[in-house]
Amino acid sequence: MRVSKAADTGSERVGTMREGVLDQKHLLFGEDGSPNNFDLNMGHTGGGGWRTPRHRHNFDQVRYVIAGRLPYSETDYLEEGWVGYFPESVHYGPQEREEGLRTLVLQAGGASGQGYLSVAQREATNAALEEKGEFRKGLYYWTDENGEEQSQDGSQAIFEHAVGRKLEFATPRYTDVIAMNPDAFEWLPQGAEGVSEKWIGNFTERDFRIGFVRLEAGATYEAGTFPSIEILFQTRGVVSVNGEKYGAESGYEFLPNEETVSLKAEEPAEFLRFVLHTF
Repeated sequence: MRVSKAADTGSERVGTMREGVLDQKHLLFGEDGSPNNFDLNMGHTGGGGWRTPRHRHNFDQVRYVIAGRLPYSETDYLEEGWVGYFPESVHYGPQEREEGLRTLVLQAGGASGQGYLSVAQREATNAALEEKGEFRKGLYYWTDENGEEQSQDGSQAIFEHAVGRKLEFATPRYTDVIAMNPDAFEWLPQGAEGVSEKWIGNFTERDFRIGFVRLEAGATYEAGTFPSIEILFQTRGVVSVNGEKYGAESGYEFLPNEETVSLKAEEPAEFLRFVLHTF
């Protein structure tokens, strides 16, 4: 088990690939090279907003809107409290995020097994690419051997330079971002006294799952029982784990079939829950 508190995590500015100001707190990272490598982070849009062109990735993303309204196309939004699943290979955007937007973001390898390029790898590649070209409005521009200006999506340019091969997208399993309103789902008993859950999405043949867990005061949730990585983001309340207390905006990672870890609610608590793809 690993736990990280947002209050103890420094904020950093997202790199030069996109336009605008986006500060992130990285709560948890996965393992480089693993098909289930991941980054759990909180994002805050600063002054001037944040803009991206229409694009896609070869990894999955989930966004939970903590405060504000998140655009994922010119006309579509995730409202406050909503969750969006952004599947690998599926286009989304353009995005014009307004100042003050706060989100919880999970970026993780998708069902195709291509994994996820870590923040450290991307930032190192950014610096290398800027020696030969420049990023403008989400695109990377450079001059080829014939003196012609070329461009491609910044994310794609970074991936190809980092791994030394062309980015090949898996056939999209879905046609669009999947927007989910958690309030429209009912809480169901989880089994243990005082523990309720609601799954709001179960995706792909590799069983990627998104849901919530709620604990009444004094109730205990037994984590670490899934056949893949389980990730929790605490949205409210206080729980004790192995003698330590954790509050809202704490992130937890439990490895596949890890020895059961007990989370006891010192007061009513709630978590956003993910179970990553099973490989």
